Amino acid sequence: MSRLKTEYEKNGFYSPISVLDQSLAHEYRAILERVESKFELLNYRYKIHTALDFAYQIATNEKLLDEVETLIGPNILLYNTSFVIKEPHSKTHISWHQDLTYWGFNDDKQVAAWVALSDATEESGCMHMIPGSHKNGRVNHKTTKDQNNLLHHGQTIENVSEIDAVSVPLKAGEASLHHGWTMHTSYPNLSNDRRIGLTINYISTDMYQTQTDNDSAMLVRGVDQFNHFEMDQPPTQEFDEVAWIKLQQKEALIHETYNKMKK
Repeated sequence: MSRLKTEYEKNGFYSPISVLDQSLAHEYRAILERVESKFELLNYRYKIHTALDFAYQIATNEKLLDEVETLIGPNILLYNTSFVIKEPHSKTHISWHQDLTYWGFNDDKQVAAWVALSDATEESGCMHMIPGSHKNGRVNHKTTKDQNNLLHHGQTIENVSEIDAVSVPLKAGEASLHHGWTMHTSYPNLSNDRRIGLTINYISTDMYQTQTDNDSAMLVRGVDQFNHFEMDQPPTQEFDEVAWIKLQQKEALIHETYNKMKK
């Protein structure tokens, strides 16, 4: 068994993995910020890989897919990508939570990758994780109304023993992998630079959505013998404005699923 799989199964996460040259990470950041200057901030927009080409390129990076295959097998769907951005000296944070809580999947054959486009340090608010917490499955979350919490429902796990937490700093171009039941958080960005990461969610092709028949994903490795999802399409240019319009409909579906699971 590889070191990655051994540590991932033990701790619920693995880091760091070198995915991009630092210069390429900086180039991708420049594209992101150029698009943001023309359209709008792209923080926490769903399935951004269907509209922004470099997000698609990162999500289909062979190094990254090789590691994901080690964990969930050769048949891989790309379910979602979104930027998680904290502006410098902001109060924005992400509370203790588990990713899979509101997604509505039938199983947990899932891996989340977090790829840094700027350095994610303790000062800038890198992730912290509780080793081994994925083994406990889903735990209760409380819905909050914290305006500074990036999570859409402010979902929070209360009374987390933070003394057990491990920080997961990343340099630009590096990635971490974590399980959907791994408890994690990130604190405000106290640095002078934006903390920019692309979070990518992969699932095994045998997974399916329990809340809707209209969910979508993209086959990025292997074969899909199940066809549980409608197929997302990659963008046709650096920023695909037609796909961007369609993206709004997909976001609405995801929010609908989240709201069902919250009840």
